[in-house]
Amino acid sequence: MSRKRVVVTGLSALTPLGNNIADTWDNLLQGKSGIAPITMFDVSEYDTRIAGELKNFNPEDFGISAKQAKRMDRFTQIAVAGALMLMKDARYEVTEANADRTAVLMGVGLGGLHTIEAFHTKLMESGPNRVSPFSIPMLISNMAPGQVSIFCGAKGANLVATSACASGLHAIGYAYSDIALGRENAAITGGVESTITPMGLSGFTALKALSTRNDEPEKASRPFDKNRDGFVMGEGAGLLLLEDLESALARNAVIYAEVLGYGASGDAYHMTAPQEDGLGMALAMQKAIADAGLTPDDIDHINAHATSTSMNDLCETKAIKHVFGERANKIPVTANKSQLGHLLGAAGGIESAISVLTLHHGIIPGIINYETPDPECDLDYVTNGPRKQQVNRVLCSNFGFGGANASIIFGRWTGK
Repeated sequence: MSRKRVVVTGLSALTPLGNNIADTWDNLLQGKSGIAPITMFDVSEYDTRIAGELKNFNPEDFGISAKQAKRMDRFTQIAVAGALMLMKDARYEVTEANADRTAVLMGVGLGGLHTIEAFHTKLMESGPNRVSPFSIPMLISNMAPGQVSIFCGAKGANLVATSACASGLHAIGYAYSDIALGRENAAITGGVESTITPMGLSGFTALKALSTRNDEPEKASRPFDKNRDGFVMGEGAGLLLLEDLESALARNAVIYAEVLGYGASGDAYHMTAPQEDGLGMALAMQKAIADAGLTPDDIDHINAHATSTSMNDLCETKAIKHVFGERANKIPVTANKSQLGHLLGAAGGIESAISVLTLHHGIIPGIINYETPDPECDLDYVTNGPRKQQVNRVLCSNFGFGGANASIIFGRWTGK
């Protein structure tokens, strides 16, 4: 069975660097940081008091009414806002003719923590009769694709991938697979997350996973740097519209890039720690390369997961060396989390969107805060600003708790 070619025809984002894809990309290239003191609740008693919040996010600015927004958790509001921008960017209209073959496949790591905490407080303080009938529909993770489907009219496959920090990339991989197999013609896909809440912050703090560089928030996320001390939580969304090439060409769509291959693996090792030799991560990369019909020599850029934790960055470096051998230190590696923070279930969505723009514009965004080299992390990290370089194929990877690993390969669109 021959597979259909799958292309990217739309991009959108809401991130700590901007409430749209253009501002996010521009601020990324300027080396700005989206990390700042947390403003959404009192953090005076927390060891970590910084995060990558969205700035001035108002769902009504994106066409979501106040009544509609009141019945959505914050992560769902962000998902719908991102999807509405995505459809405009792609100039894609859901019609009676294509609705049943337009899917919504999204990644969400945790779901509605804002709603869970709010209604748990109401339950404890006022009793069970004061809990809203909207509480469950608001908090469940699949309400992100559910509400996007309702707003956009898409009637194809509608589901959520929940695999911790690999959620967004898994969702894109499944969307790519469904289109390649001919099950769908298009898919709204990517990831969304909003878990900067008391429970979310305290939970990751208890794991000793977060940076405590509170006095210099813009310098806290420092992937591959010897003095990295943990990741920084972020929130937002990164979405892509994927289409089969035939459909995209038929409607004269702008094609940003092509999806070439996807791979996933499991460490079968530990609840939260990655496999120390990086072989689980490496397996996902190898599967993506094989799925694309390529060899490691065909990859000329890597957008790394690179959380800024000691173990993850070291294991990912080992994985890259295992896959690429002697070429490993000749492939430019970037790490978007240095500026965005870690968007958890949305990481794969926004980092895929950035990877696509790297191919489209021929510019690799740099890594900020790389000041002290780590002898054990010794690859070609793109530092000291962005690097102008034509990239033909980029490997983007994400790894999550439970040993969930995902990698995807995007190729530069040449019109052939």
